Amino acid sequence: MAISSNYTEDNIRSLDWKEHIRMRPGMSIGKLGDGSSPDDGIYILLKEILDNSIDEFVMGAGKTIEISISDRGVSVRDYGRGIPLGKVVDVVSKMNTGGKYDTRAFKKSVGLNGVGTKAVNALSSIFKVESCREGKLKSVVFEKGNLVDDFPEEETSRRKGTKISFYPDNIIFKNYKYRAEYVSKMLKYYVYLNPGLTIVFNGDKYSSDNGLKDLLEDNNDIEKLLYPIIHLKGNDIEVALTHSRVQYSEEYYSFVNGQHTTQGGTHQSAFRESIVKTIRDFYGKQYDSSDIRKSIIAAISIKVMEPVFESQTKTKLGSTEMGGKLPTVRSYINEFIGKYLDNYLHKNPEISEKILKKIVQAEKERKELSGIRKLARERAKKSSLHNKKLRDCRVHLNDMSKENRLDSTLFITEGDSASGSITKSRNVNTQAVFSLRGKPLNCYSMSKKIVYQNEEFNLLQAALNIEESIEYLRYNNIVIATDADVDGMHIRLLLITFFLQFFPELIKEGHLFILQTPLFRVRNKKETIYCYSEKERIAAVEKLGSKPEITRFKGLGEISPNEFKHFIGENIRLDPVMLDENFTIEDLLSFYMGKNTPDRQKFIIDNLKVELDRIET
Repeated sequence: MAISSNYTEDNIRSLDWKEHIRMRPGMSIGKLGDGSSPDDGIYILLKEILDNSIDEFVMGAGKTIEISISDRGVSVRDYGRGIPLGKVVDVVSKMNTGGKYDTRAFKKSVGLNGVGTKAVNALSSIFKVESCREGKLKSVVFEKGNLVDDFPEEETSRRKGTKISFYPDNIIFKNYKYRAEYVSKMLKYYVYLNPGLTIVFNGDKYSSDNGLKDLLEDNNDIEKLLYPIIHLKGNDIEVALTHSRVQYSEEYYSFVNGQHTTQGGTHQSAFRESIVKTIRDFYGKQYDSSDIRKSIIAAISIKVMEPVFESQTKTKLGSTEMGGKLPTVRSYINEFIGKYLDNYLHKNPEISEKILKKIVQAEKERKELSGIRKLARERAKKSSLHNKKLRDCRVHLNDMSKENRLDSTLFITEGDSASGSITKSRNVNTQAVFSLRGKPLNCYSMSKKIVYQNEEFNLLQAALNIEESIEYLRYNNIVIATDADVDGMHIRLLLITFFLQFFPELIKEGHLFILQTPLFRVRNKKETIYCYSEKERIAAVEKLGSKPEITRFKGLGEISPNEFKHFIGENIRLDPVMLDENFTIEDLLSFYMGKNTPDRQKFIIDNLKVELDRIET
């Protein structure tokens, strides 16, 4: 093959800081997204600004942070020390510039490299900074990283601190929307980790008195916990743990210097290991680690000097050292848990007795299931090879590492025509398809045994790789893609029931979505508009005029692969499956999937009337 010789000095280009960030935004904030997923870029932008305000609180400057989000715009106001007025422009627009390089000012900070604020600046259509110090105000305004207004210092009566306002650039973040549920969850984590801090979000106040204990209590039905939450605190470590009566798998919340490490890391691995070691030593028996950790719900927060994360989004700790003269992360956590958890179990024999019974019961269930599991694995291997229920994506076929999960999606669909359309339309590098055969079983109130006995559930569990723990989940996004009719809605409910019953943490951590597909196609010779509701259809008809052609899609299989590319690519619309904080999982499942009670009949009739009125309107 001939190689072009046109490689000269003109081919070499140097990018400035903002061009580099805008050209490769994923290197700074992970995936982009539209706000339907909690790890989408718009939430990372908010977090990067908020982290700086949290660091001010940690350093003893400012106990309140005010956040406002409206019309896609964000503002974050803290009452810390304020950015030094002469360095405001540099701090938000010059790489490798910031106060966190000086460990005298920031001992155990989240952001160390000064990239976060610059990334927000570069990726925002408007970015404004206002810093108040010693009775003076300094304001600057940027557009896409370019300084457009540098106002002179002025006298002010405002309290000291910093206010940053920004609009994520809609050229980069297409059709984005901040979901209050995701923002609220993020803010709750911040106050759990910083007792004494108050965050006000659009008028609602968030605070915590008991740290990680509050976190576990707020995220679980207290009556479904096996024993009261064990809460232990040290100088640079805090842990909370309990076991669930009803949950099957392990569930962990881990944090480093106030950062929620959703992908775990060295601290979470050490935590899991130390719990097993301490329990074995306490009872004097080498229980299987899976029996000890089955149904555990736990949280750990540690503080590390100059932590090393495995990406700019700081979702996985890579550090092995605590910093200074302290031991390694692993030995520090092992020593703490080994001492304080052991002391707690000795002082609380009624709780240690409940834990022992739980372990023995888990051991019994594991042995009873061992034969079924073996047959199920063989059946899953055989089925996946011959029936091709799973059409995997290349990122997993070539590399099974957890780091590749972030951009991967599994579509769960029903029927050959629908799965065929998605398979032909998908991005084969990152999107996989799992085909259901008919309607899944209503598994409400059934035991874990049904997952192995039912072929569909067993194969789905194997495809997701979640048998032992969702820590090994192979796809970041699990998308239920069914027809927008009664049967499709029923399949959605049955699948959601499966996840709630056996793997609720998948939903709690924001991995489950519903694919929205168009109900109508409205077109004339010049333009085609896809409509997702009756309201959108009416608007499209009015826009195109002249009696356009209207097609009503009855099922996914009716949409051609060429059209489907439009709906599962950049323009994909996903509705996240979220848990209502006012209801427990048991309440939800019993109401929607339990016996057909008069209350449920009334709910269906009332909501059917509302839906009919909406369509007519």
